[in-house]
Amino acid sequence: MGDRLKGRVVVITGAARGIGRAMAEACIGEGAAVTIADVLGDLAKETAQALNQSGQAIGVKTDVTRWESVQAMATATLERFGRIDVLINNAAMLSGVPRTSFEEISEADWDKMMAINVKGSWLCCRATVPQMRSQRYGKIVNISSDTVLSGVPGLLHYVSSKGALVAFTRSLSRELGPGGITVNAVAPGFTETPAAMEHGAEASERNIRDRALKRRQVPEDLVGTIVFLASADSDFMTGQLLTVNGGYVLH
Repeated sequence: MGDRLKGRVVVITGAARGIGRAMAEACIGEGAAVTIADVLGDLAKETAQALNQSGQAIGVKTDVTRWESVQAMATATLERFGRIDVLINNAAMLSGVPRTSFEEISEADWDKMMAINVKGSWLCCRATVPQMRSQRYGKIVNISSDTVLSGVPGLLHYVSSKGALVAFTRSLSRELGPGGITVNAVAPGFTETPAAMEHGAEASERNIRDRALKRRQVPEDLVGTIVFLASADSDFMTGQLLTVNGGYVLH
């Protein structure tokens, strides 16, 4: 337990399980109040209840591809906590996505990938930035992927969407900087979550073999970087991509 995020309100999308849940737990442990926003609404509420400490967490069903849903989530956060200091755009489409050649990706799958991974981040920023601007302070953290740096084949729509988030981060940091809002991105390596492990144990083993640090990556490996970017320690840092992958891709 610490107090690096004491008094801050953090919104995390896709936080009902996996990496997002680990981020939520870490932020609460550092004193933040957290909105766990997830399309899995019941699980989001269960996670909030499990992590709750003195009313520090709420779970809100949120479809990041729909403006009305995202706007309702931001409103619920403000009604409960009164402010929004940090937005972590973590919601992403990975579960159930098979590796396939780019010719075999359907238009529907391409559009759904872009809607969740890119449009969703844009809508969440639209919903939360007005409050950050009124505070003259805020932090946005976009979760990209080190597949952008390594050019993993067979997942062109996923890699392209995560690459778009890097460009999104750089451009938005210029727009929001005058308002005292920072925008940064994190590129995790292959992290062992149920969704990632659908791609097989060999994917994890391959990453371990090629990493500088010879062990598996777990969600908890990311939380130190997330807390840093959400805290005052990173107040003069914006538009940057931090790679957290044990040295799989050196960036």
